[in-house]
Amino acid sequence: MPIKNVLIVDDSKTELMFMTDLLQKKGMTVRSAEGADEAFKRLSEEKPDLILMDVVMPGQNGFQLTRSINRTPEYASIPIIICTSKNLETDRVWGMRQGAKDYITKPIDAAELFAKIKALG
Repeated sequence: MPIKNVLIVDDSKTELMFMTDLLQKKGMTVRSAEGADEAFKRLSEEKPDLILMDVVMPGQNGFQLTRSINRTPEYASIPIIICTSKNLETDRVWGMRQGAKDYITKPIDAAELFAKIKALG
């Protein structure tokens, strides 16, 4: 199934604008959330085909939110790609253990991001 609707969870307006622009240029519909509460609100409004998840956010971090989404039956099937500046191998392993399907480090390379999205689709 091609990925058309994407939810970006990131507390950085700059990152949100950058990723939204990137995805919209590829014809995708993008919605955003700046934290855990807003992310669950967006999920209840419309289930996306993919979630791009930042890690460092106020309140629940991206690892915790990824785990929460994966433990919620109606959202467990939504693939999550963690997009973060945390580039240690231990972070990558931990993110995947929380249920993420992939992991990409910032600054985001558009070609790498789209290759990972295509691999899911």
